[in-house]
Amino acid sequence: MRILLWHVHGSWTDAFVRGAHEYLLPLVPGRGPDGRGRADTYDWPAAAREVPWDRLRHEHVDVVVCQRPHEPGLAREWLGRDVPAVYVEHNTPAGDVPRTRHPLAGQDAVTLVHVTHFNELYWDNGRAPTRVIEHGVPDPGPLYTGELPRAGVVVNEPVRRTRVAGTDLLPRFHERVPLDVFGMKVEGLPYGTYEDLPQHVMHAELARRRVYLHPYRWTSLGLALIEAMHLGMPIVALAATEAIEAVPPEAGVLSTRVHVLADALHAFARDPESAAQAGKAARAAALARYGLGRFLADWDRLLSEV
Repeated sequence: MRILLWHVHGSWTDAFVRGAHEYLLPLVPGRGPDGRGRADTYDWPAAAREVPWDRLRHEHVDVVVCQRPHEPGLAREWLGRDVPAVYVEHNTPAGDVPRTRHPLAGQDAVTLVHVTHFNELYWDNGRAPTRVIEHGVPDPGPLYTGELPRAGVVVNEPVRRTRVAGTDLLPRFHERVPLDVFGMKVEGLPYGTYEDLPQHVMHAELARRRVYLHPYRWTSLGLALIEAMHLGMPIVALAATEAIEAVPPEAGVLSTRVHVLADALHAFARDPESAAQAGKAARAAALARYGLGRFLADWDRLLSEV
């Protein structure tokens, strides 16, 4: 199958393009948002290939995977014809939740795919047919050493996304345990910062930290959280959105009370044996629920139907 999709969400795409298909990634001059082509920080397979936007109408395309409201129209314009499509919603609703109406709510021709059950529940989907396909990630392996008694955090644009990502809470956590923040545009924070590392390098560095901190208030389910679980890291997370479904009690500590989370970080930092035990439980849970094989099989079923 030939699938057209845009490089919008790098970590999700990293899993999606590892299926048994050919993946066409539009490329525009300057690699702007509507045509970034292949990612620089991920090792994507050769089946994920860049195609200049003005050559797409000469390509055979079986299905379009849209991820932003304007992409169905863009696909129609660039392909010069209608092609079956699905729409992936990565985000939690914003605005007047839970009455936020999805942009696809007024139609029933395109399946709306949510990445978590929380999203499907909280969006107003209208009459759009919906499906939930939970995340899956390539397994980086049990890289956890926990040799550094510090907490690792992965967040992109922590200044712009302060309350969404919970980065306003970081000073309170930093009082108990030193923090290292990985991601895009993290320079300038008063912690250890590691910006725009290749994924395999970030995984290796993150796994040296004793515990993973997930401070997000409002997100579908950060893929970095699932990756940290695969690494074998113990988890400390806000008990918000889908995190309460993803992280079992034996894998770490979830709470809406910041002091409880700060105490948990401190306890893991002081007790490597307990941290390693929780990390093993986190990895087992992630492999069971968020494995790449299950993710790709779910997508194959839907794409075959479409």
